[in-house]
Amino acid sequence: MMNRRLSAIGLGLGLAGTFACSRAPEPEPQMLSEWMHSLYGAIRVERVSPPVASRLMVYATAALYAGLATSDSRMPALTDALNGFPQLPAAAGRLDGPLVSVYAERLVLDSLLREALPTTRAALSRLADSLATARVASGISPALREASAAHGRRLGLAIVAWSRTDGFDGTRGRKYVAAKGPGLWVNDAPGNVFTSQNMSGASEMVELNNPANVLQAGKASDRALVLNRPKRGNSTLPVVNMTGMSEPYWMELRPFALSRWNECAISDPPTYGRDSLAALFADARAVFEAKRGLTPEQREIAFYWADNAGESGTPVGHWISIASQMISQRQLPAADAARILVQTAVAQADAFIASWGYKYQYNLLRPRTYIREGIDPSWEPLIPTPPFPEYPSGHSTQSSAAAEVLTAAIGAVAFDDSTSITIGHKVRRFESFRAAAEEAGMSRIYGGIHYPSANVSGRNLGACIGRKVVERFGGAPESR
Repeated sequence: MMNRRLSAIGLGLGLAGTFACSRAPEPEPQMLSEWMHSLYGAIRVERVSPPVASRLMVYATAALYAGLATSDSRMPALTDALNGFPQLPAAAGRLDGPLVSVYAERLVLDSLLREALPTTRAALSRLADSLATARVASGISPALREASAAHGRRLGLAIVAWSRTDGFDGTRGRKYVAAKGPGLWVNDAPGNVFTSQNMSGASEMVELNNPANVLQAGKASDRALVLNRPKRGNSTLPVVNMTGMSEPYWMELRPFALSRWNECAISDPPTYGRDSLAALFADARAVFEAKRGLTPEQREIAFYWADNAGESGTPVGHWISIASQMISQRQLPAADAARILVQTAVAQADAFIASWGYKYQYNLLRPRTYIREGIDPSWEPLIPTPPFPEYPSGHSTQSSAAAEVLTAAIGAVAFDDSTSITIGHKVRRFESFRAAAEEAGMSRIYGGIHYPSANVSGRNLGACIGRKVVERFGGAPESR
C-alpha cells in the first residue's frame, strides 16, 4: 500500500511540471502524512513511553516544517514560536523545500532514533529514499537535488543541536525513590500487565531481568518468565516499564512553547481520606460505580482511547494521526499541514511536561490502590494502570491541548478518525476536536485509572496549554 501511495505521489507531482521548464511543482501534503504514519509505527514498535514519544514528534515535525519553509516565504520561521529554537543556516541559492524537508527529517530521526531497532531505522530510511525519488521524478534537476539535500542536512544538524539543549540527557539514568505515606502513589500493577505492555511486533515476550525494568517482588507471573527476542534497555528510547515509574524528572525538560512547566496553574487534588466524607472517597466511588455500570459503548470508548505504550502509537501518536488525517480530509496545502502538525506536537509535548510536573508534585495514588484498600479488595480496572502518579490525567491534558490547536487551525468541524483500525477499532466520527478530547478524558474514568477530578483538571490544563501554543505561533493559518 505504501508503494502504491508513493507511486500516486510521484504521478501527481509529475503532472505538475518540471524544474527544467518551469518552477518546481507544489509540495505534496501527503508526504507529511507518510512521515506521521511511519513515526506512529516506530513509537509502537519501540514501545517508548508517551513523554518520550512527544519529544520525538516535536523535533520530527519541526524538521519537516523548517525544510518546507526554505522555499515558501509564507511560512514564518519557528524562531519566535519555540523556546531556544536556533537561527537556521541561510539558504544559498534556489532550493526545493520538500527535498530539504526529507533530508532534514532523515538526519534528525537518525539521531533521535539511533538506539532504535534496526528494522525501525531501515524502514524510515526507505521512506526517505522513496519520497526523495518521487520528488525527483517530478522533474527536479540533479543540481537542485544535491543543493537541497546538502541544505537539508545542515538544517537537520541545527535541529539536532537544539534537541541536545532541552535537558533530556540530564533526566537519563537518575534514580528516583517515591515518597511513601497515606494517599501517595505506589505502583501496584500486577506483573502480567508488565508483560502485555512490553510485547510488540519486534519482541513477543519480555525478559524480566532487563536492566531497563524493575520487577516488584511477588508480582511476577509464569507468563512473564517466557523469553523471546527481548528488547534491551537503552537511554534514549527506554522501553515502557510498567513495574517501575515513568519519567519522574520530565518536568525538568525545557518546555517548547510555555515559559515554564507550571505556567498554566491547576487546582489541588481532592483531599485524601478513607471515610465516606472525604473528597477522594467520593471520586473513587464514582470510578467504582462507573466500572460496575459500564455500557458496551463506554467499554468501547475506554479501549478506543487506551493507546497503551507498547501496543499503539501512544496518545501522542493518536492525536498526531488525527492531525495527519486532516491533511486529506480537509485538503490542506502543505504549508498549513506542516504548521498544524508541529503545533499539535508542541502542544502535546508541553502538556506532558506540565502534567508530569504536577503528577510528581502531588504524587496522588491511583484508583486501583484506593478502591482495593477501602472499597473492594478484589477490584481491578478495565485497562492497565500506568506506571506514574494519578493527578492530573495526562490523557485529558494532552488531548485537550491538541484539540485547542486543531480547533484554532481548522475550526469546530466534524471529522472521522481511523487511527486505530489496525488494532481492531472501527472508524469513529466526532462532532469536533473538543468533543473527541472530552471523550478521551472520560475514557480514563471508564477504564478505571483516573478520578473525575483528574479528568476535569487535566482538561482545563490542556486547554490553557493549547491556547498558549496557538498564541506563540501567531494564531490560525490565513487559509482557514
